Amino acid sequence: MRIVVFSGTTEGRELSRKLVALGAEVTVCVATELGAEEQGVAAGVAVHTGRLDAAEMTALLQDTALCIDATHPYATEATCNIRAAAAAAGVEYHRLLRPASTLPTGSVVLQNAAQAAQYLAEKHGNVLLATGAKELPAFAALAPTRLYPRVLPTLAGIAACEAAGIPHRNIIAMQGPFTAAMNTALMQQYNIRYMVTKDGGSAGGFAEKVLAAAQCGVQLVVLRRPAEQGETAEMILQRCRELL
Repeated sequence: MRIVVFSGTTEGRELSRKLVALGAEVTVCVATELGAEEQGVAAGVAVHTGRLDAAEMTALLQDTALCIDATHPYATEATCNIRAAAAAAGVEYHRLLRPASTLPTGSVVLQNAAQAAQYLAEKHGNVLLATGAKELPAFAALAPTRLYPRVLPTLAGIAACEAAGIPHRNIIAMQGPFTAAMNTALMQQYNIRYMVTKDGGSAGGFAEKVLAAAQCGVQLVVLRRPAEQGETAEMILQRCRELL
């Protein structure tokens, strides 16, 4: 039985290996070389690297028993495209959900990065941006010297910071998830007053961000997680057992 997993997340990598252990033939799709590097090499898992449009997804899903969407909770466009491609190919679709976090009291919860930028425009102090390089354009109205974006250590991440006018001394190119101690050290090093983040759950080190912010007196600004429905890894594995 062939299964296609759209991944790039910790839980996607873990699920792909469990599917192989059940006896499935698994193809994992990741958007970037970094995603492929993290996926690694595992017996029974074929890795497709590169972004796919809707037609390419549909073609890939031909003769597939299951399509599993294990992309990031905030990758709403990808999820929409994957679901549509599965429907077009007539393939059973499952969404692997990452459990949401309990947000601490006092968090500023906003709909998107643009609202976070509006909120910060009325405040003073340095900002640790832990939302990813793609969100940087939303903060263009803020003084770049205030911003300390934490981005993946890739050419694309650095280029996004340069395009946004971020001083090189402010760029934090590191790959997480990070410990509370690391978050605390960065906040202290750069005199951070605000941290903008997504709720990446336990896999994304969200609890460690919360702890560090509390210890450093940093205001946590959380971009609201998109509402969606899906299943746990065990529910999806059980469905695979039934089909096998």
